[in-house]
Amino acid sequence: MLTAIIVAAGSSKRVGFDKLLAKIAGRAVIQHTLAAFEKAECIDEIIVVCREIESIRDFIASGDFKKVRKLTRGGERRQDSVHAGLNEVAENSEFVAVHDAARPLITPSEIERVVAVAREHGAAALAAPVTDTLKFTDTSQVVRGSIDRQNVFAMQTPQIFRRQLLVEAYEGVAKKSLTVTDEVSAIEHAGGKVVIVPAQDQNLKITFVRDLLLAEAILKQRAAEARG
Repeated sequence: MLTAIIVAAGSSKRVGFDKLLAKIAGRAVIQHTLAAFEKAECIDEIIVVCREIESIRDFIASGDFKKVRKLTRGGERRQDSVHAGLNEVAENSEFVAVHDAARPLITPSEIERVVAVAREHGAAALAAPVTDTLKFTDTSQVVRGSIDRQNVFAMQTPQIFRRQLLVEAYEGVAKKSLTVTDEVSAIEHAGGKVVIVPAQDQNLKITFVRDLLLAEAILKQRAAEARG
């Protein structure tokens, strides 16, 4: 059994409004995200971790998402929210996928690809190869050198793990009072290994208002291609 934890507890400070409820291509951002996991055959149940349960519940109900089993309140940090989601995972669930609700462009096929690698290696994460030239600077923002971009990836989600591996990693994070920005970092601190699955499609995270416009354009293009 595989459970998806959809992390929807962010503050949306940089946008200025709840970006997950903003509409793109006729549906709320979170509805696009949930739809991908609903359609992915490998996903058995979905747990949504959010700030305001009532507002999210209405959008889930209108989308008729049958795999959504639980809505639970998130914490102050991402890791607190993921931990809250882990507490709700079904006892017989062997694998857990963690995905940012603010990544509505994820597709069922991309989810399936990451799941396949996670089942083989125990831990896998979707990521995009870095193609830009990378530089590092001093405190005055003066360029001091270059960073070799070979084998450098920008992390995305979903990040999928054998359940016990992720639970133990987060227990270690809590004991050491660490702050981590994603689940791969938690696994790293525990000494585990995670296999990267290079992204094959657009999977941007909605951070700024302009991202909503870009996401809608991509969704409309996909729809046009699907119609042939």
